[in-house]
Amino acid sequence: MITLKPQVLTAAAFAPYGSLVQVAGGAAGGTAVNGGTSARHEAVPALDLQRDGGRAVLAVYDAQARPFPFEARVLERHRLSDQVFLPLGAARRCVLLVARADVAQPGAADCQAFVTDGHTGVRIAAGTWHHGLLALDAGPWAVLERRGERVDCDERELDPVVVLRP
Repeated sequence: MITLKPQVLTAAAFAPYGSLVQVAGGAAGGTAVNGGTSARHEAVPALDLQRDGGRAVLAVYDAQARPFPFEARVLERHRLSDQVFLPLGAARRCVLLVARADVAQPGAADCQAFVTDGHTGVRIAAGTWHHGLLALDAGPWAVLERRGERVDCDERELDPVVVLRP
């Protein structure tokens, strides 16, 4: 068993796995829309969701808070698409367990763990190994993902198991 204490999520630390989805510099800035009553921000300028005949799908995951410490036993990856996770309605934190896309058979030693601040979403880059949603706070998440005729999900068991202690 390997124990990981998730580090605070930052754009620089998460860059090998994807990007953060947040309003840069707070609510100020952006492009005025809706008669000036809203500011539009390009939070993710481009998403990779349509390879191999795929289409973008917006889903809502109603997540249950996971008990911690948590034993992570499996990672998955989506080689054909990015995934975006956005907390909805209130501050919702999660733990992200990830391994780089260029690792063919990720093991526990290849993993990094991060904890979100409850307001920031993430884009997990195509091919990045990750655990399913590990919510610290129960409630809904908006998830942008790819759907296609071909299932785009590879899974690998972690040996040894990774124990997460946020």
